[in-house]
Amino acid sequence: MRYRQLATGTLALGVLLLIDVLRVWLPGIITIFGQAASTPAELMGAFALVWFLLALGAPAVVRRVGARPVTVVAAVALAVARLTLTAAPGGRTQLWLATAGLLAGLVWLVGVAADTDRPVPGLALGFAVNAALHAVLDTVDLVWRGDWVGWLLSSVAVVVFLVGTAQPGRRTGTGDAVPAGPGGTRAWLLAGPALLLAGMVALSPALARTGMSYLVAGDGVARSPLFGLAPVPVAVAGFLCAALARPPRRWGRAYGPVVVLAGAVLFALDRGDLLVPAVLLTAVGLGACLALSDDASHPAGDGTNASHPGGDTANAGAGAARRGYAVAAGMLVFALGAVGYYSAYDLGYPNAAVPVVVAVLVAAVAFTARPVVHRLPGPFPPLRAAAAVTALALLALVLADEVPVASNRDGPPERLTVVAYNIRMGFGLDGRFDLRGLAEVVDRQRPDVVLLSEVDRAWLLNGGHDTLDLLADRLGMPYVFGPAADPVWGDAVLSRWPVRDPRTLPLAAVGAPTGAQALAVTLDLGDGVRTAVVSTHLQPPPGRGPVVQARAVADFATRYAAGRPLVVAGDLNTEPGDEAFAEFTNAGLLDALAAARPLATSPADDPRQQIDHVFVSPGLTPSDPVAPRSTASDHLPVAVTLTLPPR
Repeated sequence: MRYRQLATGTLALGVLLLIDVLRVWLPGIITIFGQAASTPAELMGAFALVWFLLALGAPAVVRRVGARPVTVVAAVALAVARLTLTAAPGGRTQLWLATAGLLAGLVWLVGVAADTDRPVPGLALGFAVNAALHAVLDTVDLVWRGDWVGWLLSSVAVVVFLVGTAQPGRRTGTGDAVPAGPGGTRAWLLAGPALLLAGMVALSPALARTGMSYLVAGDGVARSPLFGLAPVPVAVAGFLCAALARPPRRWGRAYGPVVVLAGAVLFALDRGDLLVPAVLLTAVGLGACLALSDDASHPAGDGTNASHPGGDTANAGAGAARRGYAVAAGMLVFALGAVGYYSAYDLGYPNAAVPVVVAVLVAAVAFTARPVVHRLPGPFPPLRAAAAVTALALLALVLADEVPVASNRDGPPERLTVVAYNIRMGFGLDGRFDLRGLAEVVDRQRPDVVLLSEVDRAWLLNGGHDTLDLLADRLGMPYVFGPAADPVWGDAVLSRWPVRDPRTLPLAAVGAPTGAQALAVTLDLGDGVRTAVVSTHLQPPPGRGPVVQARAVADFATRYAAGRPLVVAGDLNTEPGDEAFAEFTNAGLLDALAAARPLATSPADDPRQQIDHVFVSPGLTPSDPVAPRSTASDHLPVAVTLTLPPR
C-alpha cells in the first residue's frame, strides 16, 4: 500500500508540473513562435505537433534502455524546466525552455507508464489538484507569479516530485523488482484526451467563473459575478468521487460515457448560460470514464502480481510497450484536439465538433473496457481524497476579492477619461503573462471607463486564465463582457460608474475567421446624466478593410445612443483616411485623437500603424489624447479625456 501511495502521489505531482509547463508552452506558440499572427497558422500547428510526434519514439527508448533510467532523467529535465520558467526572461528562451519541459514531460509519462498498470488514481489526483490550485490562485499559474509564494510552492512541488521519483520501485520479499501487470493500456490512452477535456471544460476554474457571469446577468451579456468560482468545488468533488470509486457494472457503466458526452455537447453549443452545466456534467462524466478504463490486473497486497505470481517478464514487457505507446498516442490526441480546436479561429472552419469527438473517444474507450470484478481499494479512499482536494478548491471562495459594482466617484462628473486597449489575452511582447504591466499602463491614465479588445476568459490555448476578471480586480472596476469568437473570447467595458442596458451586436464575418461584435452599455453618471459607450474589435477580411463591420457598428452605436453623448472605441484595424475609418465620420462621429495625429499604436515596440481609435459624438470635447508606451501587449493603449456637454 505504501508503494502505491507513493507512486500515485508522484504521478499526480508530475502531471501537475506538466500542466504548468503546458500553460506556458501553448501561449508561447501564439505569442512567441507566432509573432502576433504574422506566422501562418499551419506552420504554428506543425510546430506544436512535431514534439508530440517525437514522443512516439520514447517507448522504443524505454524498451532498449529500461524504464527506470529514462523516467529519472526525464523527471529531472521536467523539474528543471518547470522551475527555470519562473525566472525565464521571456521570448525565445522561454519558448525553448517550455518546449524542452514539454518533451521531457511526455517522455517521463512514457517511462512511468511502463511501470504502472493502474494510473487512474494518480492522473485523477493530478488533474483535480491542478484545478483546485488554479482556483485558489485566481486562475494565475505559479509560473507567472514570480514572488516568494510562487517560488516556494514551485520548489516544494519539484523537490517532492524528484524525491518520489528517486524511490525504488515495488519489490518482492526477496528484494527483486516486480514488473507491472499487462493491464492499464486503456487508462493510459485516455490520459491525453482526459487532459484536454479537463483543461478546456471539466476542471477549468476560468470557464466556471465565466459561466457564472452569464448566469448572474441573465441577458446574454456577461457581468462581474458574485462567488464566480462556486461551481469549482462541486466539479472537483464530482470528478474525484467518480474517478476513484468502484465503477458500476453492466448497463450502469453507461452513465459515465453518456454524461461526458452531454457535457461536451453543451460546451460545443457556444452558449454562455450553458457553460456551468457543461463544466459539471463533463467533470462527473470524465471521472466516471477514467474509473471504467482502470482495467489493470491489480497487484496483490504483498506487492507481487496476482495474475503473474513470478512476474512473467515477457507479458510484462509487452504490457509496458503497449502502455508506453498508448500514453504517447493519447497525448498526440491532446495535441491534435487543441490544434484542431483553436486553429479554427485563424483558419475559419467550424470547431464545435472537436470537444464532442474527443468525448466520444473517451466514452468509447471507457465503455468497452473490461469490467473490474475484484477491485482492490485504491491508495487514496475516494471520499477522503475528494474531500481534501475540494477543501482546497473551497479556499478560492474565501480568498475571492469581488469587484464592487457601485460607483466610486461622486457625480455627475464634468469629464470622463476613456482608455481603449487591445490586451492580446494578457500576454506581453516577451510572451509572458503580464497583468501587472497591463494594469499599470491603464491605471496611470486614471480612467473612468476602459474598453478592452482581445479579452480571453478561459481558453486552454492561453493558459486557462480569466484575464478580464483578473485585470478588473487589479483596477478595481466592474466589467461587462461581450462575446465575439465564442462565449469566453471577445470585448469588454470596465467602468467606475454604474452600467445599464448592455446590448451586443454580432458582426458579419465577411471572410474573417475570428468572430466580431459590438458591445454597447450606458454609463449612469448620476442625476439623470447618461452616456453611451460602445466597445468593438473589427476583423478585416483578407486583403481588405473592415468596411462592412465599421458601417454596422456606426449604425448600431448611433441608434443605441439615441441622441445621448456617445463614445465608440477599440481596435478598429483601419487607419485615418481609409474607407472603414470614414464610416464613423460619415455617421457624424468625431476622431477624438485627431489633435495627436499621427498616433501609431501597433506594433507596441515599434508603432507604425494607427489602428486603435476613439470616436465621440459632437458635444463631447476631447483633450490630452495619448498612446502611452508599454510592452504589456502587442498594441499600445489610447487614452483621451472627454469634457461632457453642459447640463
